[in-house]
Amino acid sequence: MTTILVTGGTGTLGRLVAERLRADGHEVRVLSRHSEPYAVDLREGGPTLDAALAGAECVVHCASTPAGGDEKAADRLIGAARRAGVAHLVYISIVGVDRVPLRYYRAKLAVERRIEESGLGWTVLRATQFHDLMATFLGKLTAPPLALLPAGLADQPVEVAEVAERLAGAALAAPAGRLPDMGGPEVRSVDSLARAYLHATGRRRRLLEVPLAGRTYGAFRTGGHLAPEQAVGKGTFEEYLARRFD
Repeated sequence: MTTILVTGGTGTLGRLVAERLRADGHEVRVLSRHSEPYAVDLREGGPTLDAALAGAECVVHCASTPAGGDEKAADRLIGAARRAGVAHLVYISIVGVDRVPLRYYRAKLAVERRIEESGLGWTVLRATQFHDLMATFLGKLTAPPLALLPAGLADQPVEVAEVAERLAGAALAAPAGRLPDMGGPEVRSVDSLARAYLHATGRRRRLLEVPLAGRTYGAFRTGGHLAPEQAVGKGTFEEYLARRFD
């Protein structure tokens, strides 16, 4: 039995990672800002973080926020992991963090680099966007009667449970460095994804594609966030929608 700490272990991905590892008989500690007994804001650190890491052989780092602070949180976690003698740090990142100049992506890339230079054994997996995030995005875009979609964009959503399975497997294996990217089964236009979302939710909307400007939009439009050569996911967006809205 291995003792594993999952940061962000109450979130969409972290919860599934923790469940998968527990099902295999491992001791799993869940760290989040409000989850006792390891309620910790990673940006602040403190004695509770050290207690959470005491005796842990591996950390799966799923905690993240687009609001900022990921780099500071990584510094706190890496420092505490070194003190505790953790052998392996596994990190979930995003496909395209090195190609799309989005502030959140830059922070994720910076965390990758901190982990690589940490002196700890490490594994990093980059995945495309989860189905639930795409559904949230489309829900906002299709709220008005006329839904304005960014022109020329595609996405490759992946099933979060499959990513959790890959992360859990990485946690139980030896440090592997950068793993091959993990993409969903299909590269789809945002228009086709929006139509699938509307069909599943039983709503009718007029869709209009609108061209945008800027370096970030350009990077998304040229597919910087996609991994078509690593379309290893199995679950489709329609299958996710059927489970969520049926």
